[in-house]
Amino acid sequence: MKIGLFFGSFNPIHVGHLIIANLMAETTDLKKVWFVVSPQNPLKPSKGLLHEFDRYDMVRAAIFNNYKLEVSDIEFNLPKPSYTIHTLVHLHEKFPDKEFRIIMGEDNLASFTRWKNYERILEDYGLYVYRRPNVQLSELHTHPNVTFVEAPLLDISATFIRNCIRNKQSVRYLVPDVVEEMIRAKGFYQD
Repeated sequence: MKIGLFFGSFNPIHVGHLIIANLMAETTDLKKVWFVVSPQNPLKPSKGLLHEFDRYDMVRAAIFNNYKLEVSDIEFNLPKPSYTIHTLVHLHEKFPDKEFRIIMGEDNLASFTRWKNYERILEDYGLYVYRRPNVQLSELHTHPNVTFVEAPLLDISATFIRNCIRNKQSVRYLVPDVVEEMIRAKGFYQD
């Protein structure tokens, strides 16, 4: 069974994430897509990052009615910062009957050669890449283990959403209603 792993901070999860994950689950050979909530991305600052359990809860709420989408806390108990290769090795040991693929945006493909053990990830697992606006072609775009998946060009960012919340602007239609309710009820991203 092929599983697509959609890594991210999901700070917060938004409709762009959900559209891409659903598209991957519906139009590729992936049987499921797992949202892997990363406690700390080694290439991003942790300032403004909600606690991992709060982000996990928002993802779980956002996908509750789609059986092809799941949320994973696999990285919560791994050493931090989270390196994708460590997670992949752990998942392979825990689920030897599954084949894992990484789902990423074309913007991340451009910096993929900076990832720890990126060659091994590419060779042993492979990438499913969705296009992103205003991104130059990566040297890896013709690699045989890089599969481009046709998807709408979405330019929705969690940073934009957090700024809207801080400025007391609506995020309706940017995040699922249930996520917006959780953000409001818990006072996330207010300061």
